[in-house]
Amino acid sequence: MTIFGLDSAGKTAGVAVQRDGRLLYECYLDAGCTHSETLLCLCRNALDALALSPAQVDVFAAAAGPGSFTGLRIGLAAVKGIAFANDTPCAAVSTLSALAHAAPVQGTLLCALDARRGEVYWAAFRAQGDTVQRLCPDSAAPAEALRPFVQRAEAPVWLLGDGAALLQNALGDTGKTHPVPEAYRLRCAGGVCRAAAAAGETIPAALLVPDYHRLSQAERERAARLAGC
Repeated sequence: MTIFGLDSAGKTAGVAVQRDGRLLYECYLDAGCTHSETLLCLCRNALDALALSPAQVDVFAAAAGPGSFTGLRIGLAAVKGIAFANDTPCAAVSTLSALAHAAPVQGTLLCALDARRGEVYWAAFRAQGDTVQRLCPDSAAPAEALRPFVQRAEAPVWLLGDGAALLQNALGDTGKTHPVPEAYRLRCAGGVCRAAAAAGETIPAALLVPDYHRLSQAERERAARLAGC
């Protein structure tokens, strides 16, 4: 099975192609460009490098959230546009699960994305051998609120995602947490492929929607205004 994975949930963008469990291609871009400028070029480059047509892809998988609201919409729109032409099945993958499946380390994986205002989207996993086990659901919380989890977790606790630095600053020196090197901390397109393969669940492109995990800032401000009426 050939899986095309795409990640645009954070400040970086990435695409990957996996066939029968083997990662054939992965590209990770952290150049400060907007995803709308680069993502389709990354997709085309991946297909061209492998002499692969969209029709030869069995599943298009995407990081569907949590993450940047705009980034998620851009990524899912790109996947839908490519998949619709051949009615190719799609897979919606948790961004945090993708980070865990891309991790180059073993042990407790604390995956976190910067959710702004001192909060992170986070989830924890246990990586052992080729198996990644989820320890808790995706959620949003202030960075300081993760201290009890870290204290209870089995060491070492590896920090992944663009929220790793925020967690380090909030938690201080716990003696248990270790940030994964940045080049591996942020990239997760290959993990999108692996997580999609592990889940084995697909949906039609039309049903692919982002999972934001909380209201947008505009929606929160509107709710606050209505509550004050």
